[in-house]
Amino acid sequence: MATVGELYGPAMTVTTQREAEETFARLVQDAMSVGRTQKEAESIVRSNLGYYAGYYDNETRERVERLYGCVHPIFGSVLR
Repeated sequence: MATVGELYGPAMTVTTQREAEETFARLVQDAMSVGRTQKEAESIVRSNLGYYAGYYDNETRERVERLYGCVHPIFGSVLR
């Protein structure tokens, strides 16, 4: 089983929409592998991406929010 860093760390370096879509699909498949529906998995992955991006600088957080359509689950969006 992969760690959170192993799963979500690479997503923080993505710079193109295509790569973000591919990364998101892989993360959703991983979340579904433990019995979640696609809708549940997508919601969890978006929340996790937003949360994990909160540990990075604002530039990374903004890029992640734009590419994955996510926000930090507690602090909300850094985008204005």
